[in-house]
Amino acid sequence: MSNFYEERATMIAAGDLQEFVPFGRDHCKHHPNALNLQLRQLQPASELWSSDGAAGLVGSLQEVTIHEKQKESWQLRKGVSEIGEEVDYDEELYVAGNMVIWSKGSKSQALAVYKAFTVDSPVQQALWCDFIISQDKSEKAYSSDEVEKCICILQSSCINMHSIEGKDYIASLPFQVANVWPTKYGLLFERSSSTHELPPGPPREPLPTMFSMLHPLDEITPLVCKSGSLFGSSRVQYVVDHAMKIVFLNTDPSIIMTYDTVQSLHSVWALRRVKTEEENVVLKFSEQGGTPQNVATSSSLTAHLRSLSKGDSPVASPFQNYSSIHSQSRSTSSPSLHSRSPSISNMAALSRAHSPALGVHSFSGVQRFNLSSHNQSPKRHSISHSPNSNSNGSFLAPETEPIVPELCIDHLWTETITNIREKNSQASKVFITSDLCGQKFLCFLVESELQLRCVKFQESNDKTQLIFGSITNIHAKDAAPVEKIDTMLVLEGSGNLVLYTGVVRVGKVFIPGLPAPSLTMSNTMPRPSTPLDSVSTPKPLSKLLGSLDEVVLFSPVAELRDSSKLHDSLYNEDCTFQQLGTYIHSIRDPVRNRVTLELSNGSMVRITIPEIATSELVQTCLQAIKFILPKEIAVQMLVKWYSVHSAPGGPSYHSEWNLFVTCLMNMMGYNTDRLAWTRNFDFEGSLSPVIAPKKARPSETGSDDDWEYLLNSDYHQNVESHLLNRSLCLNPLEVSQMKDEDFSQNLILDSSTLLFTHIPAIFFVLHLVYEELKLNTLMGEGIRSLVGLLVQLARDLKLEPYVDHYYRDYPTLVRTTGQVCTIDQGQTGFMHHPSFFTSEPPSIYQWVSSCLKGEGMPYPYLPGICERSRLVVLSIALYILGNESSVSDESSQYLSRITIAPQKSQAEQEENRFSFRHSTSVSSLAERLVVWMTDVGFTLRDLETLPFGIALPIRDAIYHCREQPASDWPEAVCLLIGRQDLSKQACEGNLPKGKSVLSSDVPSGTETEEEDDGMNDMNQEVMSLIWSEDLRVQDVRRLLQSAHPVRVNVVQYPELSDHEFIEEKENRLLQLCQRTMALPVGRGMFTLFSYHPVPTEPLPIPKLNLTGRAPPRNTTVDLNSGNIDVPPNMTSWASFHNGVAAGLKIAPASQIDSAWIVYNKPKHAELANEYAGFLMALGLNGHLTKLATLNIHDYLTKGHEMTSIGLLLGVSAAKLGTMDMSITRLLSIHIPALLPPTSTELDVPHNVQVAAVVGIGLVYQGTAHRHTAEVLLAEIGRPPGPEMEYCTDRESYSLAAGLALGMVCLGHGSNLIGMSDLNVPEQLYQYMVGGHRRFQARMHREKHKSPSYQIKEGDTINVDVTCPGATLALAMIYLKTNNRSIADWLRAPDTMYLLDFVKPEFLLLRTLARCLILWDDILPNSKWVDSNVPQIIRENSISLSEIELPCSEDLNLETLSQAHVYIIAGACLSLGFRFAGSENLSAFNCLHKFAKDFMTYLSAPNASVTGPYNLETCLSVVLLSLAMVMAGSGNLKVLQLCRFLHMKTGGEMNYGFHLAHHMALGLLFLGGGRYSLSTSNSSIAALLCALYPHFPAHSTDNRYHLQALRHLYVLAAEPRLLVPVDVDTNMPCYALLEVTYKGTQWYEQTKEELMAPTLLPELHLLKQIKVKGPRYWELLIDLSKGTQHLKSILSKDGVLYVKLRAGQLSYKEDPMGWQSLLAQTVANRNSEARAFKPETISAFTSDPALLSFAEYFCKPTVNMGQKQEILDLFSSVLYECVTQETPEMLPAYIAMDQAMRRLGRREMSETSELWQIKLVLEFFSSRSHQERLQNHPKRGLFMNSEFLPVVKCTIDNTLDQWLQAGGDVCVHAYLSGQPFEESQLSMLACFLVYHSVPAPWHLPSVGLEGSTSFAELLFKFQHLKMPVRALLRLAPLLLGNPQPMVM
Repeated sequence: MSNFYEERATMIAAGDLQEFVPFGRDHCKHHPNALNLQLRQLQPASELWSSDGAAGLVGSLQEVTIHEKQKESWQLRKGVSEIGEEVDYDEELYVAGNMVIWSKGSKSQALAVYKAFTVDSPVQQALWCDFIISQDKSEKAYSSDEVEKCICILQSSCINMHSIEGKDYIASLPFQVANVWPTKYGLLFERSSSTHELPPGPPREPLPTMFSMLHPLDEITPLVCKSGSLFGSSRVQYVVDHAMKIVFLNTDPSIIMTYDTVQSLHSVWALRRVKTEEENVVLKFSEQGGTPQNVATSSSLTAHLRSLSKGDSPVASPFQNYSSIHSQSRSTSSPSLHSRSPSISNMAALSRAHSPALGVHSFSGVQRFNLSSHNQSPKRHSISHSPNSNSNGSFLAPETEPIVPELCIDHLWTETITNIREKNSQASKVFITSDLCGQKFLCFLVESELQLRCVKFQESNDKTQLIFGSITNIHAKDAAPVEKIDTMLVLEGSGNLVLYTGVVRVGKVFIPGLPAPSLTMSNTMPRPSTPLDSVSTPKPLSKLLGSLDEVVLFSPVAELRDSSKLHDSLYNEDCTFQQLGTYIHSIRDPVRNRVTLELSNGSMVRITIPEIATSELVQTCLQAIKFILPKEIAVQMLVKWYSVHSAPGGPSYHSEWNLFVTCLMNMMGYNTDRLAWTRNFDFEGSLSPVIAPKKARPSETGSDDDWEYLLNSDYHQNVESHLLNRSLCLNPLEVSQMKDEDFSQNLILDSSTLLFTHIPAIFFVLHLVYEELKLNTLMGEGIRSLVGLLVQLARDLKLEPYVDHYYRDYPTLVRTTGQVCTIDQGQTGFMHHPSFFTSEPPSIYQWVSSCLKGEGMPYPYLPGICERSRLVVLSIALYILGNESSVSDESSQYLSRITIAPQKSQAEQEENRFSFRHSTSVSSLAERLVVWMTDVGFTLRDLETLPFGIALPIRDAIYHCREQPASDWPEAVCLLIGRQDLSKQACEGNLPKGKSVLSSDVPSGTETEEEDDGMNDMNQEVMSLIWSEDLRVQDVRRLLQSAHPVRVNVVQYPELSDHEFIEEKENRLLQLCQRTMALPVGRGMFTLFSYHPVPTEPLPIPKLNLTGRAPPRNTTVDLNSGNIDVPPNMTSWASFHNGVAAGLKIAPASQIDSAWIVYNKPKHAELANEYAGFLMALGLNGHLTKLATLNIHDYLTKGHEMTSIGLLLGVSAAKLGTMDMSITRLLSIHIPALLPPTSTELDVPHNVQVAAVVGIGLVYQGTAHRHTAEVLLAEIGRPPGPEMEYCTDRESYSLAAGLALGMVCLGHGSNLIGMSDLNVPEQLYQYMVGGHRRFQARMHREKHKSPSYQIKEGDTINVDVTCPGATLALAMIYLKTNNRSIADWLRAPDTMYLLDFVKPEFLLLRTLARCLILWDDILPNSKWVDSNVPQIIRENSISLSEIELPCSEDLNLETLSQAHVYIIAGACLSLGFRFAGSENLSAFNCLHKFAKDFMTYLSAPNASVTGPYNLETCLSVVLLSLAMVMAGSGNLKVLQLCRFLHMKTGGEMNYGFHLAHHMALGLLFLGGGRYSLSTSNSSIAALLCALYPHFPAHSTDNRYHLQALRHLYVLAAEPRLLVPVDVDTNMPCYALLEVTYKGTQWYEQTKEELMAPTLLPELHLLKQIKVKGPRYWELLIDLSKGTQHLKSILSKDGVLYVKLRAGQLSYKEDPMGWQSLLAQTVANRNSEARAFKPETISAFTSDPALLSFAEYFCKPTVNMGQKQEILDLFSSVLYECVTQETPEMLPAYIAMDQAMRRLGRREMSETSELWQIKLVLEFFSSRSHQERLQNHPKRGLFMNSEFLPVVKCTIDNTLDQWLQAGGDVCVHAYLSGQPFEESQLSMLACFLVYHSVPAPWHLPSVGLEGSTSFAELLFKFQHLKMPVRALLRLAPLLLGNPQPMVM
């Protein structure tokens, strides 16, 4: 029988038995596609007959009928979650026929199909693989790359890859694949060696057998192998050996195991990326035609691959062949963008490689590999029309181009050759497992020899390679790793299931409900199984497995505890069961600690192997012990523990600790059954091996011990103390003390046990674990359990200091005396005392306390186990001692890492003491601490579980940071310091740009009532905050709407006939329509970027309504009645602008794709213009880059002029300044000058040419690209050409060329590198003033010899055409350079003679250009404006107000006055540019004055001299300047001007002026007040194009300036609105900002207060922005570190989260701040705090926890009595916390109060709370804290200054009273080492802790009684660092005075 028990002891019970069926199997049956596919396979009969007649058909029919017996396979893996958190479930990949089913599920969550795939031909293999998406192929880049998780499905001819994101790829395979393996880098293919392949002759080298593919779009490349040869030099070659088969591939470490079928040997290789030198070796060989056996030369490789033609095709049935062709044809037409048709399509290759050269390369790769079945496919060659191959020659060219290998394998290990080797000893299963101590083994199962071979391997010290060790053989039929618990399951030949860790046997696995092979049966294999029905149980096995509890046999073995009878019956039943023959056949699918067993009857069971330990305490202790023991012993210890813990009927959760203690002490040599405290553990039966056999059969009679056991049991003690006992007067039983003493005599430790020599080391690490647990308030229970064990060990090791230490912590648990086990003196020598063992117990509380006093020693720490201790030690060192380097370097001077290696002696450690050091600045320390803590993953939840005294310094630092945090801290830091506003900001910052908080969600219902005017999506909430006083926004909306009919008000005079009246009305309507058509440009500005489109709906474009309504009868007036002449194509540009306006509503952050853009294409041709505008708008907001090249080409070939203009400008704007080649090509086709001279002349419409030229300027903006500049320079003066093809609208082309040239050389000034020979400025000057044309030696020369023109120009330059472009080009090239010499060229002429030579209009441009060059001279006052006017004009022209005309003969007044107004307009415009978007007050006043002047001048009598047209132009220019300065601000005065001009129709007011006025209105409300203009160079260039001061005369006029360019203002708009959003309500609100400007040459550094939401000034002008108190938490955005953070906030709708402070109201509720006066009075810490009503708390905080605390703990009820005092305390504490905004201190206050009360009642059972109070007091009196208060006197106190002295006083009083009431005797007894009464235990401990009284053995040995005076005592105690307060209390005892000197 004893033998049986031994066996029983090492059995391990597996839990959780479930019948296992792959989930996919069931799903497959119901999957719709299974049948259809079978039918589809039958169709192509003709194809079948043609191959080999009947045989083929029969084969195929067979294939269908036998379809039921599908070959199925599946694999499981640990669940991978997308987010990256820890998940514990299985994922299954099931393959059957053509289907792959991927499902997920676990015990806790039901199984569910995640994805199901169906393919065309039978699936050969399916696997998971992660591809790296990165261009960088180097090894080091691997770690950071993003990974694309895919599922790969291998078919006979191609492989499909589907990524989780939904991308699909198809790659055709150039050869038959035997196997695919997923690697760390991508896929690895093994080519199947077909039998047809002839052994290669001398000219033919063998083909590679292994290939890799690193990404679905990459080429398949051969694998290189590097193996050491005999002579030590390694050689590099392709893998060509057919005998080498891969049997296993692992990703981390990245290794491959191969089997050589010829030599029957296994080898291990490391898989890595190829190094360049190895590439070169392989490729160089091929160039030299190197030795054939070494390497396959590439050319012949190609030839060989080609020569494998149809005949050799290893395809088995014609069927697959057919389906593969089918699959190709289908995939080629597949709509998915990413799928790659069987020929690696060039586009796909390009999209990955971005260079044309690589495209060809990858192309040739496929050509070269084209062996196997595809040659029959006729579709295969249709690809030769791809863009890369102009002629077929290009196919042959790259034939010899080598294939560059990508992965390489290095040889690591080969097993040794044994004499007897079976031919077929290939490993059938390989896995890597690690043992319980982390040593790794590579195990492979050779089934033919029933052997599991395990090779130990480890990383070399430098982590670069793996070192393989010896090989161990284990007899096994099957095996599988159990990862989670570092073990493996082995199925022995006998059918036993055994658990191993590494190569150490742990024990048999007992599966409840499955028979173990019986011990009594001799034969190893069971007899043939009989049918199940013949057995007495009528249920089949699976049923039995299903209902475990129905049969006794299967019941979980927990009840079987000690009833040995049952055990016997159990094993007998086994024997009968054995005859059924259900033995375990194999093991498969291990995941974590779950594994499937296949039974011999075909069913499968999934079992769970139990974990090593379930309770946290045991786990921690095991880790610590494992860490400190040598590996071999650790493994033995763990094995022993595991077999005890997991025995059938193992412990319940709460007794796991008792089991652990017993087990551990047994291993140390204790006899736990004789030890008093372990004897009472509550599980029956002992596991002590010493007496197990003895107690096997409990004696029936019983013994005296049993009574003893009862008396000592906990139950008895509980009953004894019960009240009933006293009332029934039962006398307590005397427990015989004798017994105990008997025990203590003979308790000698057995020194032969496993852990005996390591007891001190184990004791020490467990002590450190104990100190670690003290730092977690949730582990109190665990600490109490641990103390018992530690005290026992400390007593036996005779470590008095430790026992004393535990006593002070837990006075009630640790009696002063107790049972001691003797350790034989002779044996103590064998005990290994480690070097780190200290005689003084390390105490974390003590350490912190001494730190607060500014001194300390390194604290020992176990890496990986005592992480909290490490955290506390380092953070205290950083914050209190002020040492910044404490957290930066790993080996800190504050921690001594414990290692097994010997360490410095203690004396040396003493020198390591450290002390307080002054810190640089407190705030920086607090920041360092907080940032470091979040880096190591410390969260608020962790902080809450730290004891409050330890947490206090950390909380103090947090309180510091909360006041003035940095705005760019990561989210985790902001969460830790409790600033939700910041953490939300940080969290939003990481989100992809999508809908922001502020985007208004208007329910679609509202839009239907009123007709959509395109302005519904504006964000009303924010706008109503910005402009809260009036309805100006509604007014703007009214002025800019163009979707409603206009009112046509005409009075019918008597003499008018009806017909004439109708004509009159229509003429009036025509005038009004000029205005309506000009509105959309302004509307686009107003609604800029305000809408996020729904991807499923087209963008609503409001229709342009050109009808009118005539009052009083509201009759409709229409232009199409034919009564009056309407200009043709009048509305085409208006619709274009309407489209742009609609498109510009789309915010740049919206999610838009190519399909949606195409989806918006209108059905009707008349809407094409709007769509053209829409395309341009998409370019301007950056979405056009998403439009596929194909669609761009499509639109351009339509030849619709508007579409081309919109598209070209849009694409160019989207690629601003990128010099993008593909766009350049696109534009060049439309510009004859950029095409080669021989090219065919394309007939490009003139406006499209203009757009293309500007596009070139945009794409090359700021690049100073020489060729482009040269062409554009020539184009400014392009002659009309021989056939007069360029004779109309030449002005706009010249202007466009000038603008483009300006953009290309933007701001480069005189340092145009490499262009000095072009003489750019001189040439431009000539274009500006005229003169002879200089011919440039260029290819276009013959075009210049032109006979006739409209104007006879001859050889002179036509200045009227070239001047504007040249002037603006000069302005842009020399922008802001302050180059005076160039500026002087642009000065207005100062003599009448010269004035006659210049068009007055050009003077406007010259003045503007000159001022832009002299940027820094612009001053915002009218004096400066006038200074631009030459003297002659100033003296003689009529000033803008004078009435009478000065008379003079030789002066042309008209010229002078026109020059005057234009020069002033030019100066005003430059002022607008200089102060664009700045809202500069003086600039505004100056411009406003000039606007008013022009308005009055227009109505003056002598306005006709200047000409109304000129005045209107100038007025429009000034108005635009005004709007630029006030952009986005919605200024009321400017709005009034615009509104006035809106009402003016008729007269000189043409389309162009309306356009200008409404553009001004749009600028004023740019983006609904969210956008403003920037003054960067690029913005000025864009604004020059958009606001060019010559306005079209009518709606189709593009003669001087292309209308489409008016929209380029978008490029100058930048979001600058900052909207504070209250983080609690998520609503926009007001907040006060303080903006600090950097100092400049015009002003000092200044501060300005703004009330947000407000437009910020340009960011480069600012130093910092601060949200000011007192209502909101302060928040500082420092721009000196860079503006990136603020820019990202502004681009996401400018949302800045703010948080109201306690007791404050928002500005909306309380504009003047009077209502919160109540809060002010209460907050000034008055004594009336008791009057604080809990109801008012809601004004101070919205925290639900605090509100409910007030509700339940602070509200008085009827008869309170003494509770009233506590209520008052709670109320005032709560009040204190809320007003000081430290709600986190509430628990600490309450804990301190409770502790004081407990101490007063003398009920302190443990002293940790007292420690905490002591630490709090020490912290507030510490030096570092005092210094902090001096530095920041204004800082609110962290804890109430009145509370602490009270606490201190109360505790002092309580302890002093105790001393006087007899405690002094106790203290004296303790100090002199005599016994004292037990009742005083806890108070004595409190006294010792609070006054930090040293232990008796530390007291000076002189004899305490000898001292005579207090001074002498002080001197003696000096080195003990004992506080004087405590000495005063002790002095009477020590000096012999009976009276204590109580202070």
